[in-house]
Amino acid sequence: MKALLVIDYTNDFVAEDGKLTCGERGQSIEGRITELSRSFIEAGEYTVFAVDAHDEGDTYHPEYRLFPPHNIKGTKGRKLYGELGEYIESLKDYPYVWMDKTRYSAFVGTDLELKLRERHINDLHLAGVCTDICVLHTAVDAYNKGFNVTVHADAVESFDPEGHDWALRHFEQTLGAEVVKKKDD
Repeated sequence: MKALLVIDYTNDFVAEDGKLTCGERGQSIEGRITELSRSFIEAGEYTVFAVDAHDEGDTYHPEYRLFPPHNIKGTKGRKLYGELGEYIESLKDYPYVWMDKTRYSAFVGTDLELKLRERHINDLHLAGVCTDICVLHTAVDAYNKGFNVTVHADAVESFDPEGHDWALRHFEQTLGAEVVKKKDD
């Protein structure tokens, strides 16, 4: 069994006016990330939107000193970006899971592993932002927990091009992940 994890593809990480945006780089994967989500959902595959969730003014959170406030609960910044957000809002029922996360990895402080194990899911497909932060930390945890990892290179991005390229190599060379190359490669 397989699952798709879409990590942090929100307005704050992707929109032009996002609080911690990847900008054009994040926007460039909008079509592919929507296509992947649609194909997993329509095939009845377990699909999780793991979304960063912060409390306003939380000075105790480790990211407080590293990044500007972003993905604050109850703001438009936490909504899924663009075409993906529109597609998800158009669904009449919930054939997907929304999972709040408060650390880089979607596994830390969530019941993600439990939900995957209950469903006998061994293969995880990753998409989202940022390749070298939240996608990377989720992939490392998945690897350490014994999951098979596939990263869709045409559905991940970062505001740091060098970090993005490094993470793609790391997925493949260090984690043994399958990196599905971009369609135009």
